Amino acid sequence: MTGSSSSSVAEGTPDNSGLGPRAAAVLVSGSSAAVLVVEIVALRLLAPYLGLTLETSTMVIGIALTAIAVGSWLGGRIADQVDARRLLGPSLGVSGVVVALTPAVLRTTAEWAPPVLLFIASLTILVPGALLSAVTPIVTKMRLTSLAETGTVVGRLSGVGTVGAIAGTVLTGFVLVSRLPVSGILIGLGTLLVVGSALVEWRTRGWSGTPALTLVVVAGGLATVVAPGACDTETKYHCVRVVADPDRGSGRTLVLDGVRHSYVDLDDPTFLEFTYVRAIASVVDAAFPEGEPLAAYHLGGGGLTFPRYLAATRPGTRSLVSEIDSGVVRINRDRLGLGSEAGIDVRTEDGRLGLRRLDAGSCDLVVGDAFGGVSVPWHLTTVEAMKDVRRVLDEDGLYVANLIDHGGMAFARAEAATLSDTFEHVALVGEAADIGLDPTTAPEGGNLVVVASGRPVDLRAVQDALDARHTGWRIATGDDLTSWIGDARPLTDDYAPVDQLLQPYSPRSSQ
Repeated sequence: MTGSSSSSVAEGTPDNSGLGPRAAAVLVSGSSAAVLVVEIVALRLLAPYLGLTLETSTMVIGIALTAIAVGSWLGGRIADQVDARRLLGPSLGVSGVVVALTPAVLRTTAEWAPPVLLFIASLTILVPGALLSAVTPIVTKMRLTSLAETGTVVGRLSGVGTVGAIAGTVLTGFVLVSRLPVSGILIGLGTLLVVGSALVEWRTRGWSGTPALTLVVVAGGLATVVAPGACDTETKYHCVRVVADPDRGSGRTLVLDGVRHSYVDLDDPTFLEFTYVRAIASVVDAAFPEGEPLAAYHLGGGGLTFPRYLAATRPGTRSLVSEIDSGVVRINRDRLGLGSEAGIDVRTEDGRLGLRRLDAGSCDLVVGDAFGGVSVPWHLTTVEAMKDVRRVLDEDGLYVANLIDHGGMAFARAEAATLSDTFEHVALVGEAADIGLDPTTAPEGGNLVVVASGRPVDLRAVQDALDARHTGWRIATGDDLTSWIGDARPLTDDYAPVDQLLQPYSPRSSQ
């Protein structure tokens, strides 16, 4: 009778006896969590090569959402045409293999075939993301045995999947990344997925492909060890390497996400390798009496090159540093010779929050040198942030910041406009072509140093100091600076498209 079939799914529905409600919940929540783990860790793998910018984040999120959409649609469609029990194990196993191979594949591609990095990166997110997202409709198909419980089953599994995604996000961001290298996270996740595949197949079909997938996962782990681009240390925010200078025995370069961020001479803190650091030293030495101790605050730490310089050349200087990455602070102590006696107090905190905690008029000097790989923390560039800098400086205080930009220099111009909105006296220091003083030569970009204060600085003395340190840099101020800024719009907390303005890549960049 037709009425008797109203509570049953159409004939041919697979038997779900091998997959109980608890197992279904574990599979759906676990696969959803895995998708988010892959998404977050992929950002960290790509940061050394693409920068941790808004564009990079948007690309990864977009690919992950595409994978979820494609996997959910195709998984449900195929599950209606094929015995769902034949799909579950392979989806988990193949995604596990791809995840485990991802660190070695991405790092090797970035070093040997950078033009195809975006394509390969997309595949390493899209393939496992789609396969794992297919798990939910497959499991739903296996659990549906009666039309009367369709809403309950679909709603329960949808909710469980969302909880799993939240758990994967929180676990990765707060626990895994702070304790494990990203390669270890992905290899471990790949192993768990292959183990899950084996268990599912054992309970449903006895699939014989698991041993082969296990071997591939092991191979992925071994390949990661020898793949290029590996880090000495992976911190919460950076892939870190410390490189010895072959020409200077005590010299060390701190490399964050593949970019040279700091140079430290372990024996001579007055030795300044990077031109922009010599420029900052020139400005400070010209602006304050020789040897006078200062109360200095540093937005960003890196290798702490300039705080060390101040401690050596101005005994009694108190340098407070806000460095967001505790792993970088640890590298300074363990490998870059930072001692407790240097008058340098490093706090692991966001620079904007650290700045807010300072008392008004408490600093002679504020130094801005905060970068994340090849990107700039936008919230440290705005008028509101600069007003806080102005607040903590005393009446004779000085703000000196390292900028980096290339091409049209759109970000550097906007930041100069921002400072001109906040301080009475602003000057820009850099290569003549880059700051508009040599119209016969096209700007190449790189590092610039911006100087801002409420009182005039002796720019002639600054230029003499720049010449003495053989920087080759010039100073733009007044009408020259106004002309260089042009119609650039100041940055605010409400409008700061730093990632879109900044052009970070150039073979000449030392940052």
